[in-house]
Amino acid sequence: MNDFSYAQATTAKDAVNFLTEKPQSAYIAGGTTLLDMMKANLTEPPRLVDITRLPFTGIEQTKDGLRIGAMERMNAVGEHPLVKELFPAVSESLLLAASPQLRNMASIGGNILQRTRCGYFRDAAFPCNKRVPGSGCPALTGDNHNLAILGVSESCIANAYPGDLSVALAAFDAVLTLENTKGKQRQVLVTNFYLLPGNTPQKETVLEPGELIVAVTIPMAAHAKRSTYLKVRERASYAYALASAAVGLDVQSGTIRAAHVALGGRNTLALARSGKSADRCPGYRSYIPGSGRGSSARG
Repeated sequence: MNDFSYAQATTAKDAVNFLTEKPQSAYIAGGTTLLDMMKANLTEPPRLVDITRLPFTGIEQTKDGLRIGAMERMNAVGEHPLVKELFPAVSESLLLAASPQLRNMASIGGNILQRTRCGYFRDAAFPCNKRVPGSGCPALTGDNHNLAILGVSESCIANAYPGDLSVALAAFDAVLTLENTKGKQRQVLVTNFYLLPGNTPQKETVLEPGELIVAVTIPMAAHAKRSTYLKVRERASYAYALASAAVGLDVQSGTIRAAHVALGGRNTLALARSGKSADRCPGYRSYIPGSGRGSSARG
């Protein structure tokens, strides 16, 4: 692991100042992804800026829906009575992830920003277009059983988001509040937050340099209360999804009026559909593992 300095921020302005003083520095909250990558020499930030004391906490019901602070821990959100009552699929997606120890450390914002689990990305001995653009993608013809089929490109077939939470959030049109280095906030749908790899797989999200996730807001909806999260994995615990789905049903008088589904695991980012129209990613590219060939597909 490289040498690095440490700074603790108590305000968003402090965090930005600490980050910009040393280029390539990184924010750290729970550190469950970042520290792993540093130990593997996949990233070498000269400074870690601790943002755990920023006031991005709280779980509250507002006029816009349920607002969850980005610094809340996964376990705290998954076990919260409001989340379990109003958005059971969100609760299930959190409690099926990782291990209790990791869930007690990992923040909601960090979970949304976790990096791909592609073995070639995670091993510095291999070339990887995400780490070094233009170096190649050995996953195209190598071990890719746990990588994406939909939304891929000739440059990358990794899952930009390998986790569970954002899949559930996508099913309910959740919105992220982001704050930039000038203190200005903007709202972005979770389904618009992640980017398809295209020719620039190193660019995974719409976050600008130094920008922070402040909160997640999930709109209230009838289908959200009748929802569940299904995760298929290689072992019963502490494993990433090979395929997953968050499903919510709008049921009136015993009749399903609408179904809302988001898929994860086999696509580069969460793919959401409602009963009437697709919410994300027309013109997806599909990939036949082992063939090296991609083909266009409607998500």
